Formats: sequence, C-alpha cells, structure tokens
Amino acid sequence: QVQLVESGGGLVHAGGSLRLSCAVSGRTFSSYTMGWFRQPSGKEREFVAAKSWSGGIAYYADSVKGRFTISGDNAQNTVHLQMNSLKPEDTAVYYCAASRAIGRVASMYDYWGQGTQVTVSS
Repeated sequence: QVQLVESGGGLVHAGGSLRLSCAVSGRTFSSYTMGWFRQPSGKEREFVAAKSWSGGIAYYADSVKGRFTISGDNAQNTVHLQMNSLKPEDTAVYYCAASRAIGRVASMYDYWGQGTQVTVSS
C-alpha cells in the first residue's frame, strides 16, 4: 500500500516562496506519475502539476507555469513542489497524489495524501 504524507505548507506573503514535500512510502515514487492538486476553500480540487518519471516530462497548470516546479529526491523517496512568486489566489489545501497513468484529472490518481494548507496573504 502506498502512503503519501505532505508537509511544508504555511502562511506566506505575496511574492514569497514555499516548498511542499510529499514523503512516499510503500513504493518508490518513480513507479508512478506524481501529481499535485489544490483545493481552495469552497471550490473544486484542481490540477497544479505532475511528472512522469519514466519520461521525465512535467506538466503544469497554466496558472502556475513558470512559478512552480515539481521535482523528486530518490534518496528520500520524496517529491517536492517548489512554489515561487506566490499569489493570494494560490491559497488552498495542496494534495500530493500518485497515479499509474499520466494525466491532469484527479480521478486518474489512485493514492492521495491528507493535504497541507498554503495561505498567501496580500
């Protein structure tokens, strides 16, 4: 069974940076497409970023392209989401997820973490 545990959320001023981490256990993260989703309060969950490690291709939502970067640490079996130039509209609960497929749709992901809150103040 794959387990995902996010960390690194918090409160930051607009323009600041945060790095989220997703610790993976039960399987190496490179066996999956690893994705990040977010859910603002009162809104639906939305795709943020994903990476297929076999092909090395990363995908980003247009709203975060150029500001967020997804990466992996094989030694720690951890996936990171580096978030720069944060905006108030980035405020949400951020979730890490793992999928055997490649895609941006939440229903394609088999395993989910519990989420970590990111709040960006203006």
